[in-house]
Amino acid sequence: MMKKSIVILFVLGTLVLSLAACGGQVQQAVEEAAPTVQAAVEEVAPTVQAAVEEAAPTVQAAVEEAATAVGEAAQEDLAEGGGNYVLVPKNLGNPYFDTANVGAQEAAGELGVEVTYQGSAVADATEQIQLLNSLIAQNVDGLAISANDADALVPTGQEAMAAGIPVVTWDSAIAPEGRNVHVVQAESDGIAEVQLQMASDLAGGEGEIAILSATSTAPNQNEWIALMEEKLPDYPGLNLVATVYGDDEDEKSYNEAIGLMQTYPDLKVIIAPTTVGIAASARAVQDAERVGEVFVTGLGTPNQMREYVESGASPQFALWNPADLGYLAIYTLNAIASGAIAGEPGDSYDAGKLGSYTIRDDGTVLLGPPTVFDENNINDFDF
Repeated sequence: MMKKSIVILFVLGTLVLSLAACGGQVQQAVEEAAPTVQAAVEEVAPTVQAAVEEAAPTVQAAVEEAATAVGEAAQEDLAEGGGNYVLVPKNLGNPYFDTANVGAQEAAGELGVEVTYQGSAVADATEQIQLLNSLIAQNVDGLAISANDADALVPTGQEAMAAGIPVVTWDSAIAPEGRNVHVVQAESDGIAEVQLQMASDLAGGEGEIAILSATSTAPNQNEWIALMEEKLPDYPGLNLVATVYGDDEDEKSYNEAIGLMQTYPDLKVIIAPTTVGIAASARAVQDAERVGEVFVTGLGTPNQMREYVESGASPQFALWNPADLGYLAIYTLNAIASGAIAGEPGDSYDAGKLGSYTIRDDGTVLLGPPTVFDENNINDFDF
């Protein structure tokens, strides 16, 4: 019936065209043919509609089958290696994040995936969001992010996940609704405690202390500072006189440290829970010739702090191994992207040389406790 209908339409169309070729008879031919064509169309329409409806389930099934095959192939590719992940630090040119990238690249080599290292020049949430939007548009296979703002990045993280791109945060978290899993470098309570204990040791148990942090919106530093403030009553001899922000920029952090020493001449300790800030503060103490009067502690890497430990500007500081943090972030991301785990609490996975990890009830994975570095052990480390 379908073939017959098509033949009818073809014949009618040919007739109309033939009549149209007769010059002045075109209009008359069209008018005479119109009722016949209309009747033929009406006759054929139910048949065409029925054919479309009959074919629809088959077409839909074929589309779904093809989509499933593509998804499974992509999952197999990730499982066998070849994923394209992006490690996004708060900013580039930061020794801490550069060290994390070393670990991330080590993990990439072991997993057979590609990890690119992309960030903005400054630690700014708006610039980070712009970068992430670009990466989402490129449909990368996964994002490992150190967030500049826990809340501002939530919509971006949600957009990535909606596009099928897993989001793992490390070092500094996006709020839970904007990521799959957060890799915690150490327990926040322990990080706050060790910094206060070091400050108390350096101050001899009493005196004025100040905090020189990264940006005012940095989620991790803000959490540690709040916990230090809560714990201060346990150190009654310590007096917190100021908290300032160097925005994770060397020059600004240096100037802020100089300003603290000028504003508070009796200042004994500067706590800098940021690798940029601690090195800049220690250099400021040296340049101001206040070594032995003002001490710097906080969070730093052995390679950047070695000279300041030796000079006495920063006799002790703490940190986890950022290379291990970047390494674990990529293993966690790959476990989710490859389908090895769903990224839910209770999921366990292998993380190469670091061993097995399990996602905790709060959706986080804990790297381990921080290490205190001083003249006795700093030369045992190279990062």
